[in-house]
Amino acid sequence: MSVGIEALNVHAGLARIPVADLFAGRGLDPARLDNLMMETKSVALPFEDPVTHAVNAARPVVEALAPADRERIELLVTSTESGVDYSKSVASYVHEHLGLSRRCRVMEVKQACYAATGALQLACGYLASAASPGARALVIATDVSLVDEGAGYTEPAMGTGAAAVLLGERPAVLDVDLGAFGVHSYETLDSARPGPRFDIADADRSLFAYLDCLTHSYRDYTDRVGGVDFASTFAGLVMHTPFAGIVRAAHRKLARDHGVADVAADFTSRVLPGLVYPRQVGNLCSGSVYLALASMVDHLGSTDPVRVGLYAYGSGCASEFYSGVVGVDAAATVGRMQIGDQLAARCRLTFDEYRQVLAANADCLVPVADRTVDPYRWGEFVDRVGLPRTVLACTGVDGHHRRYDWIKVGGVR
Repeated sequence: MSVGIEALNVHAGLARIPVADLFAGRGLDPARLDNLMMETKSVALPFEDPVTHAVNAARPVVEALAPADRERIELLVTSTESGVDYSKSVASYVHEHLGLSRRCRVMEVKQACYAATGALQLACGYLASAASPGARALVIATDVSLVDEGAGYTEPAMGTGAAAVLLGERPAVLDVDLGAFGVHSYETLDSARPGPRFDIADADRSLFAYLDCLTHSYRDYTDRVGGVDFASTFAGLVMHTPFAGIVRAAHRKLARDHGVADVAADFTSRVLPGLVYPRQVGNLCSGSVYLALASMVDHLGSTDPVRVGLYAYGSGCASEFYSGVVGVDAAATVGRMQIGDQLAARCRLTFDEYRQVLAANADCLVPVADRTVDPYRWGEFVDRVGLPRTVLACTGVDGHHRRYDWIKVGGVR
């Protein structure tokens, strides 16, 4: 049977800063810009958090469903490194504000940047079992970045936002090849977030773990799936993208290992279409591979069904290489979400504005009993959003209970 991604949307926050401006403001070496291959970085405004990102990504997907189909969303999973409670899941807030059926499993999962793919595969297994024929699952990867100048060259690479993936038996976007996967996992400390204001990152260890896991997860894939040829089996390669430069390095290694004659041309044709959006957003953690998938669908240019390979990696570490077929309706299905237009509409921040926002974001994940957040305190930025629409905003905390409301952005208050 066919099981896979029926719909896909990304919300990458309401603001952005050009990476070159951030380099200049921090006094970073501009010669290293090419290593990142980044253009802009998404920035959360102080009323945006993991819940608002998740809801704003998933809402267009859910609202596009007929009421009867919406009721068949029987599993909601959020994956995040930005949890707000050790017990209560982000998913519980998301479930409420999406208006989903109460006949729904709700949970949150964590394994750094791999978690959404693990949840997707488990959901596909459940749907393929036909234990509940016609059911759907909604997996939402959502995170915020709180890194500042102390993160060095990691700061320009970290994005913010969410990717919402609707799974079911009519996979217009990606028909997942069931059973065609390879995994590789082991314990290492290449990055971590042991507290709501504190990130650990070992860039060199992370780079080597990423490349090592790609080699071994792809090898496990080929051990399970017969007749695979790296150069011809996949029309596109979609990879977890902490920053586009690491994907370029990873592709180069894999292509050389498997005898690709013209590595640069192969990168341009099979990988670069999946990097258009990540280069404008930054690292979305476990959502980054699905941001790359949306980019691939929107920019590959194929009108025929084509097989793509996907690589997910999460620090700590876990990884998976799997595949699926992008169908003939994929471009139209993803295109309706207007992801490119949303990215272009983000408010452009100056470096001084960015520092102001970053300081106000510092307490985003810190548990407090009470807090008031006024979205319209940031009205200048809200009005500069180029695409008028209604979004969910965090408006505070009452007795440890986070409070949300719908606001208008884009000068339409």
